[in-house]
Amino acid sequence: MRETSSPGFETNAVVSPPPPPPQALLERLKDYGQEDAFALWNELSPDERDLLVKDIESLDLSRIDRIIRCSLRSHGLPAAAIEAVAESTVSMVEERSMEERERWWKMGLKAISDGKLAVLLLSGGQGTRLGSSDPKGCFNIGLPSGKSLFQLQAERILCVQRLAAHASNENSALVQIHWYIMTSPFTDDATRKYFESHKFFGLEAEQVTFFQQGTIPCVSKDGRYIMETPYRVAKAPDGNGGVYSALKSTKLLDDMASKGIKYIDCYGVDNALVRVADPAFLGYFIDKGVAAAAKVVRKAYPQEKVGVFVRRGKGGPLTVVEYSELDPSLASAVNQATGRLRFCWSNVCLHMFTLDFLNQVANGLEKDSVYHLAEKKIPSIHGYEMGLKLEQFIFDAFPYAPTTALFEVLREEEFAPVKNANGSNYDTPDSAKQLVLRLHTRWVVAAGVEVSPLSSYAGENLEPICRGRTFHAPCEITF
Repeated sequence: MRETSSPGFETNAVVSPPPPPPQALLERLKDYGQEDAFALWNELSPDERDLLVKDIESLDLSRIDRIIRCSLRSHGLPAAAIEAVAESTVSMVEERSMEERERWWKMGLKAISDGKLAVLLLSGGQGTRLGSSDPKGCFNIGLPSGKSLFQLQAERILCVQRLAAHASNENSALVQIHWYIMTSPFTDDATRKYFESHKFFGLEAEQVTFFQQGTIPCVSKDGRYIMETPYRVAKAPDGNGGVYSALKSTKLLDDMASKGIKYIDCYGVDNALVRVADPAFLGYFIDKGVAAAAKVVRKAYPQEKVGVFVRRGKGGPLTVVEYSELDPSLASAVNQATGRLRFCWSNVCLHMFTLDFLNQVANGLEKDSVYHLAEKKIPSIHGYEMGLKLEQFIFDAFPYAPTTALFEVLREEEFAPVKNANGSNYDTPDSAKQLVLRLHTRWVVAAGVEVSPLSSYAGENLEPICRGRTFHAPCEITF
């Protein structure tokens, strides 16, 4: 209210104190030691106070408190010793018979034609390290066709659908592989618009489902929320392992069951050579009758920055140890019997799960509530400050699996990561492009393509003929 004075005297304004924070919400924050989120309440405008209340109300406070406490408590605890995965337990490329390959291929195509396979894409990241703010799947690695990662993957799904339809003598329109795409709050809208603007790359719109991974507050080392602004808690995506809780909370596991889906092929977006919905891997998975499986490639050299599959404890569960967590002496250890690295089976985020197992692991991870802690610079009201991001990883599922299998693939055929900008030493768009083109070159050579002497005497004149040319099936390659 205001006091009025006589004419000729100044008016002294009396400012009413702001209303206090909602008492019930404040008490809930106090229960979890997070009342500092309202520390600057009196300095906020009415609109900012509303934003802060809505932000806090959007948080599942009890769940987040459980995650923070369990994760901080487990951090730094001694982990069980690790053992190398025995080579005898891995399906190695050199040991597969032609009969096995053909049998697995046919089994996979049959399951696909029966509608039992879905594809799950982890695509929450932006192309920041590639110099782009777009979703990483929109990135064009520089192929002559100009196709993005999303388009390459969509067209591989289309091709596998045709193969499955042909193998089962069905109309190709009747065979559909449902594609579930996990985005993040930072990529969801742009990803949806990209697919819509490209008419889903030939897929039916109804066979593509987008859903968002969750976010979780960033915290200080003592577990308190970091405030990004006076009216917003700093949050970060909950890691690619957030896919399990996201599938459960969005009821998409139920959706899969209603469609008759039994198997889920899961992969990361930033692999230009990923064999999406690989019939051979699916057939192997079905044949082995396991709950979870992973494609692996041999580690190229001891210091390669890839996680490796290990056994946790004597005869313990399969899990992944990140390269930064593997002692250098173990990373360099050699199997004397084979002359190869003992810890050699690299995790390249190519996984297969049963739907039943995904339900189990979603419940198990939620119950245990242990997240990985990453110390990062967090944007805050004090500028950037060191804090903790809490994440789960896709491979966190493996210790929960009652049965597992590893399936070796050749990196030159199935692993072309796109993680760093051109000019970096490894995993760039240029290196991925070269891997794709080299593979396609080997395919063309294996198909017996001949160059007529009338077209070229010593390799000249071929570039204008081939440059930018994309061969479509069915096709006849002529020069």
